[in-house]
Amino acid sequence: MFARDAKNHEEVWLLDRLDEYGFEDPAFRSRDYVLAVDEDTNERAGFARLRVHAGDATDGEERVCEFTNIGVLADWRGRGVGAHLLEYLVEDARTQGLDEAYALTDEPAYLEQFGFERVDESDLPAPLGDRLSATREYQPDAEPLRVAFDAFEMPERLRRRFADDHGEDGGDDADTAEDFGIDSDSATYKYDTGG
Repeated sequence: MFARDAKNHEEVWLLDRLDEYGFEDPAFRSRDYVLAVDEDTNERAGFARLRVHAGDATDGEERVCEFTNIGVLADWRGRGVGAHLLEYLVEDARTQGLDEAYALTDEPAYLEQFGFERVDESDLPAPLGDRLSATREYQPDAEPLRVAFDAFEMPERLRRRFADDHGEDGGDDADTAEDFGIDSDSATYKYDTGG
């Protein structure tokens, strides 16, 4: 499993998932999304968006980072996929010179395990107050949260769950002849040179 930036040709898939999950994205751009992809099957397991709201430099407003539309497909839930999408978003935002992010969600407990803290609505930066109102139209219980990237923490249990589920435990997972029911002591091979 790995996370990567979405590609332009994946717009339809993303739009279908947003519709399926009931997420709204008035400023949709596929290039803002990240996908979790199974490296063996190339199956998409989840998605998330890093949205940077440009501040008004003339008013001294800084850019505001928002993590939004985080979704994990049903067959992949409970495997640490969402956690790794968040970790990818944090690293991506850091490379863009940002040091914190906000999220507007109706599942605050999930994000709190990574170091997100609830924020009073009156303390939200300018673009997010309006975003919270819009988000509450389809997620009435949405709450604002914030995380300083220095406080972001990947719970070890989620890292282990992800590694255990995907064979990333450091063991040798190479297939052997025995895995295919072949007795390597007596088998002959098409290109056996007798050596």
